Amino acid sequence: MQRHPVHDQQAALAEAWQAETPRIAVLLPCYNEEAAIAQVVEDFRRALPQASVYVYDNASTDRTGEVAAAAGAVVVREPLRGKGNVVRRMFADIEADIYVLADGDDTYDAAAAPELIETLCREQLDMVNAARANTSDDAYRRGHQFGNRLFTTMVSTLFGKRFDDILSGYRIFSRRFVKSFPALAQGFEIETELTVHALELRMPVGEVMTAYKERPEGSESKLSTFRDGFRILRTIVRLTKEERPLQFFAAAGAVLALASVILAIPIIVTFLESGLVPRIPTAVLVCALMILAFLSLACGLILDSVAHGRRELKRLHYLHLPAPPQTARSKQPLDEEDTPSSTSISYAG
Repeated sequence: MQRHPVHDQQAALAEAWQAETPRIAVLLPCYNEEAAIAQVVEDFRRALPQASVYVYDNASTDRTGEVAAAAGAVVVREPLRGKGNVVRRMFADIEADIYVLADGDDTYDAAAAPELIETLCREQLDMVNAARANTSDDAYRRGHQFGNRLFTTMVSTLFGKRFDDILSGYRIFSRRFVKSFPALAQGFEIETELTVHALELRMPVGEVMTAYKERPEGSESKLSTFRDGFRILRTIVRLTKEERPLQFFAAAGAVLALASVILAIPIIVTFLESGLVPRIPTAVLVCALMILAFLSLACGLILDSVAHGRRELKRLHYLHLPAPPQTARSKQPLDEEDTPSSTSISYAG
């Protein structure tokens, strides 16, 4: 079988790209993190001296930008409030081969970044999720732990179980993940969108446990337990509607059909006993609910075909981008005893 010239071109491009030293970018979205950002920048510069550190100041009212610039970071100001808006801007602006995304509150372990990058390159993954191992009761509040478990279970049920911590803000990405990610979320629900994107395109992903510590003195959490929890829940529902429309609308149709049947039972019993239908409005409502149930199912079938086509287009765009670079160490075969036991590698989907 004759090899297509495009295949040769893509292979040559990938080989030349991987032969160079990969460009690493550390992305730190920040809002009022004057107390913590300097330490975060210094820790990442120490852990990844070859990386460029970018701090995107999300309209802070303190000196976050000035402190970050003094610590050696490239500072960009993003006036549109919300973590999702900042991540969208970062992914659009910054060109790199490997992206390290973390928060600027000094709760994540910057020293773990080289191991996470090594995992991404060695296993040719598109995303490595740094699952949080709590080191203090003050670092990871019980309400947030419960919400994380709840939302992780929901996403695992709907899209497949590949992660134990879908809301972690510490992740490593390949270039083809970043440049194929649409980034539609506005706030803290961005982590949910990142996870579902990987699962829907069946990307190779991994998860590594990393330490999660409490904020330094003077730094306050911007996460609202109930407001942001509701936004995350709403995002999961929206993504289910868009990515799993058949299941979504079939479930809605089943609820409508069940309501129709429940309301119809007394009418049918009365008709069998007397031969009359005394409650005409209820009978009309029963018919309308059953019609809506079948319409909902029909919408699900049509939109499922549309979602399948969208998924194919996203997958094709993803495949146009080169795979993660292999480091010199990652090209060598691993012995059994060298395989990191703390790493969970899986293929999404």
